[in-house]
Amino acid sequence: MNIKQFEYKPLSHYSYAIVSNGEMAIVDPERNPMQYYNYAEACNAKIVAVIETHPHADFVSSHLQIHQETGATIYNSKKLGGDYPHNSFDDGNSIKLGVVTLKAINTPGHSPDSITIVATQGNETVLFTGDTLFIGDVGRPDLREKAGNMQAKRKELAKAMYNTMQNKFNDLPNDALVYPAHGAGSLCGKNMSSDSSSTLGNERMGNWAFQKQTEEAFIDTILEGQPMIPHYFGFAVDLNKKGAPNLRNSIGKISFKMNVTSLEGIVVDIRAEEKFKQNHIKGSYNIQAASDNSKFETWLGAIIEPEEKFHLVIETSEDLDKMLHRIAKIGYEQNLLSVSTIADSVSSENQKLDLEHFRKNTDDYTIVDVRNQSEIADGKIFENALAYPLNELRGTANNIPINKPIVVHCAAGYRSAAGSSILAQKLKNAKIYDLSDAITEFK
Repeated sequence: MNIKQFEYKPLSHYSYAIVSNGEMAIVDPERNPMQYYNYAEACNAKIVAVIETHPHADFVSSHLQIHQETGATIYNSKKLGGDYPHNSFDDGNSIKLGVVTLKAINTPGHSPDSITIVATQGNETVLFTGDTLFIGDVGRPDLREKAGNMQAKRKELAKAMYNTMQNKFNDLPNDALVYPAHGAGSLCGKNMSSDSSSTLGNERMGNWAFQKQTEEAFIDTILEGQPMIPHYFGFAVDLNKKGAPNLRNSIGKISFKMNVTSLEGIVVDIRAEEKFKQNHIKGSYNIQAASDNSKFETWLGAIIEPEEKFHLVIETSEDLDKMLHRIAKIGYEQNLLSVSTIADSVSSENQKLDLEHFRKNTDDYTIVDVRNQSEIADGKIFENALAYPLNELRGTANNIPINKPIVVHCAAGYRSAAGSSILAQKLKNAKIYDLSDAITEFK
C-alpha cells in the first residue's frame, strides 16, 4: 500500500492518504482539502473514503467538504453521532480499498468515540491510531468534560484508555507501523515524541502506557500534569460533529481594508512584537503569527472565546490569504469581522522596560508569570512572581495589583507579548512592561 503523511506543524497534526489500485482514503484531514486533491491527481487515484478517528478538539476537519466535492463516503464510529452523511466504522466493520483491507477497532480513552484503523495487505499491517496511541504517549482523557454532547468524565475515559492499552492491541504484530494524528507540541497529549511514526513493538517496549501497572497507577499518571485546554476545543468538537462549512465559501465572506486608523471591539494583531510595540490600535491583543510554525492557532483559540467576534490586523496584504486559512484551521473564520492593515499614523506605543533597573530592583515591580500551570509547578523563575496563565488572563487580570509597575514574563517571550497586551487593555491605569526574550538572562 502507498501511504502519504501530511504534517501541519503549528498544530503538530498528521493526516494521511492511503492509495491502492487507483483508490484513495484520507484519514483525519485538516481544514483545507486541496493538498489531498493534489495528491490524488498525482497518484491518478479516486478519493473514495474519508475516515475520522474521532471528532477532533484541536483542529477543524474537512471531511464534509471532501464528501461534498468528491463523493467520498465518510466513515466514523457510530458512537460519534455525526450530523452529516456517514457510515459506521466500528469493531467488526471493514472497508476494501483496492487490495488493502481497512478494519476498525474501538479504542476509547481520549474520547468515547475513538477508533484505530488497521490497514492490512498481505503480511503488512499499518495502524492509524488517531489520538489514542501517540509515539511515546497516549491521548489525554480530559477534553470531553465540557465538550460535545457526551459530557464524559476524565476518570471514566482514563479507565477506558487503560482497558484499551491493556487489551485492544494485543492481537496485532510487533512490526505493525504506527501512524498517530499528532506529534510533539500538540495539546492532545503531554509527552509525545518528535518522531512521526513508530512500530507497535517499539511502543510496547518504550511507551509508558503499555507497561504493566495497576489501573490506579495508570489513571494517576495520565491525569497528572496535562497541559491547558484552550477555549476553542469544545467548539471544534461540536463543529466537527456537525461538519464544517466549505472553506472557500467561508473565508470568501470576510472583508479586507487597508490602512485603517481605528477598529471597534476585539482586535487581534498578528504582527511581530517589535512592530506591534512601535504602533498598534489601542486595546489590541498581540497574538503573533510572525513565523509559519508559530503556535498562533492555539493561542488565538486560548485567548479569544468561540462566541466572540474579532477584527484581525496583519502587516501587509500579502498575509491575507495565509492568515484566513490559519484562522480557519480552528473554525474561527466564522467569528472574524474583518482583516486590515493599519496606517502609519496609528501611534499607540508600549512602554519600554529599563532592564538594568529591573535586574537590580525586582521587588519594585509586580512580576506576572503567564506560563501554564504545569510549567509553573516545575519551578518559578522569580520567587515573588504571581501566576496568571495566559489562557485565563483576560478573566483574571483585574485581580493583579497595580500599585507597582507590572512586568510580564513567560518562558521565551512569545506569550509575554500577548500577556502584556492583554494587561494593557484590561488595566488601563497601570504601567505594563513586557520582559520578552530577556527572560533568558534570568533562568
